[in-house]
Amino acid sequence: MSGGAVAGAVAGDEHGTGSAWASVARAGFLRSAAPWRAAGYLLVTGVSGLLLCAGLLLSAVVAGALAAVLVGVPLAAALGLAGLPTAAWERRLVRYLDGGRVANPHRVPERPGLAAWLRLRYREQATWRELGFALLAAFVLWPIDLAVVGCVLAVPGYLVAALPLLVLDGEQVNVLKVVEVHSAVLAALLGLAGLLLLPLLAYPVAVVAAARASLVRLVLAPGGREQRIGELVRSRARLVDAFEAERRRIERDLHDGAQQRLVALTMALGLARLDAPADGPLVARLAAAQREAGEVLAELRELINGIHPQVLTDHGLPEACGDAADRSPIPVTTGFDLPGRLPAPVESAGYFVVTEALANIAKHSGASTASVEGRYAEGWLTVEVADDGRGGADPERGTGLTGLADRIAVVDGTLTVSSPPGGPTLVRVEIPCTPIDGRGV
Repeated sequence: MSGGAVAGAVAGDEHGTGSAWASVARAGFLRSAAPWRAAGYLLVTGVSGLLLCAGLLLSAVVAGALAAVLVGVPLAAALGLAGLPTAAWERRLVRYLDGGRVANPHRVPERPGLAAWLRLRYREQATWRELGFALLAAFVLWPIDLAVVGCVLAVPGYLVAALPLLVLDGEQVNVLKVVEVHSAVLAALLGLAGLLLLPLLAYPVAVVAAARASLVRLVLAPGGREQRIGELVRSRARLVDAFEAERRRIERDLHDGAQQRLVALTMALGLARLDAPADGPLVARLAAAQREAGEVLAELRELINGIHPQVLTDHGLPEACGDAADRSPIPVTTGFDLPGRLPAPVESAGYFVVTEALANIAKHSGASTASVEGRYAEGWLTVEVADDGRGGADPERGTGLTGLADRIAVVDGTLTVSSPPGGPTLVRVEIPCTPIDGRGV
């Protein structure tokens, strides 16, 4: 989500919070749909709370009865997550009431699968806030909601029905079980009072609905710390995307500009050597200049390859890692089992882990052989770089592993290093992703 989208979401929340209250003071309140939305909101929340109350009580009884045979233990643990669907439903209802969106406070698990999802949910403060709100809605709020709606409908309804009921009975009618009416004139006056009272009662209904929606936002929306953490994560991802885009732009400019001009210069020097006298000093100088231009061209190609190799863009991770292995001064075997192309940030992160690991192996390990293996399974890309060197790799000694860990963290991956003294060394990176063609294994 972009920064503008985040700001828009926050603005939408603030607008929604104020619009429910502002609608009560608006001149055309009674002619708008706001009173009906408020009544419908309280009616739905009241019925939902009643059903939630029955469901929680039944689940608690069943869990307690089955606890002796340990079957009820998972059910009791699952009750801790009862607030999640309740909160999602409440956030949706608030949006129906005033159009304001209530943001979801939950984070996305770093790993796929039910176990990772459960670990994260049980550790989040939002989960327990939602559970507390579910208990509040199940045992406190729903009687208030239904009572307010019931009074709004019942009191004017009884008053309006006084005259028809008196006509049917012929003698008397008990209005609201409080007043005995024998006169048709009085019954008609009560009916008129009911018609006048109905629009007046729309105001307290709207106030109660707005207060309840504000409570939902207060408890179920992300807190300030959660919003800051989420924005920091999104900002870091945006910065990395911008950095990768700039890297690719520089690579294209060097490849299409400076590299082509150096190639032309090398060719021009070669042609000049052919035209120069064979026995003159100019030939040697032109040859030296051509060699120098060739070395600069080779260094430029290495620089371009280090910024963002074209083979990675064109052919993907296996071919790019194979190219890096071919350029390694020590023998490197590669093997990949991938279902297809992966997202560009994932391929880029995996590639630079491989190149940095191979550079460390060549400089520090004293290894005679190394291997690079990659596979994709259950939503995860795993890349391993191993060598038979002396081991003892330490990120604190400036081997570049700390920077690689930061790069992997941006794509929600993890980097682990096993390098006991004496070797061998194994660098493993795991990144959650989905093939861009949608296929998995």
